[in-house]
Amino acid sequence: MLFLFLFLSSNCQLSTFNEEKRAGTGAPPLPQPNCQLSTVNCLYMSIQIYGIPNCGTCKKAFQWLKDNAVTYEFINTKEQPPTRETIHNWVDSLGFQPMRNTSGQSYRALGDDKKEWTSEKWVEAFARDAMLLKRPLFVKDGTAVLVGFKAELIREKLGI
Repeated sequence: MLFLFLFLSSNCQLSTFNEEKRAGTGAPPLPQPNCQLSTVNCLYMSIQIYGIPNCGTCKKAFQWLKDNAVTYEFINTKEQPPTRETIHNWVDSLGFQPMRNTSGQSYRALGDDKKEWTSEKWVEAFARDAMLLKRPLFVKDGTAVLVGFKAELIREKLGI
């Protein structure tokens, strides 16, 4: 019950611990919560953004989220690569094709046989090299809902 009280009194902001943890990552500061959101909505919705801080598309997403007062947690995939199990869950939700970062050097370095790869082979590749993942990847309440940045889709997929 104490956790619930502390969470409610924090007005849906992520903990100071998370801010301190993020301080040296180059990630933008967390936006202030949207005061119009109800406390109940804040209790049940968590949003994580997976990517890298210097990615231009991630920066656009961060700015959009800030402008729309959406609180989120940023996970730098270079410093904290997702586990194979996490990636497998993402592929189950989104499919492997939209998750491929086809413009990156890691993707171009793969052989031509990558066109024939199964989803399981892609899960293994993503787990070995997180730079193969398209960015940003949005996770809402533990489920991958979107990859890439399209403002109209973010609003729809995050339910905001």
